[in-house]
Amino acid sequence: MSADDKTENATEKGLGKAKEAFGDATGNDELAAEGKTDQAKADVKDAGEKAKDAAENAKDAFDRKK
Repeated sequence: MSADDKTENATEKGLGKAKEAFGDATGNDELAAEGKTDQAKADVKDAGEKAKDAAENAKDAFDRKK
């Protein structure tokens, strides 16, 4: 996972947490739910990037054994 991807995902997750907290504080359930959704999307992106990295590492290890 590139540093840019990590930064982007962390930012999206942080903004989602802020959105959720603001929605909770103001009684705006829709905004709080949107914040939770943003956090979940960031988590899914992180998982996808980690899986991609793991596949690349496995391929590299396999190539080195040849």
